[in-house]
Amino acid sequence: MVDMKVFKLYADENFPLRTIEELRSIGYDVLTTFEDGRANRAAPDEEILARAVELGRAVLTLNRRDFKRLHNQNSEHAGIIICTEDADRAGQAKRISEKIAEFNDLRGQLIRVYRPSK
Repeated sequence: MVDMKVFKLYADENFPLRTIEELRSIGYDVLTTFEDGRANRAAPDEEILARAVELGRAVLTLNRRDFKRLHNQNSEHAGIIICTEDADRAGQAKRISEKIAEFNDLRGQLIRVYRPSK
């Protein structure tokens, strides 16, 4: 069993619900933009990141290009976890957990989680 550090995460509106459920089942505190009343508003990525910072949560997103750009513009954030689309939601949650376990603190980090190559 991995020594799990439980980080607070903020999933943008396009992040797969099944992966969020899997992360929660292994102990992660994940808040979605929907639960935060910010879904279906076409909120700009900058607003999503600012809200995550306000809440002290790392962003979970599939929007790799835009959030990488935001990180490069300003790394003063609670963390950004960019993922590739992955139909294996349980595997995706496990890979996210394993990857972020490598860090003591997610603040200012841009973390990449890729689906395995076939």
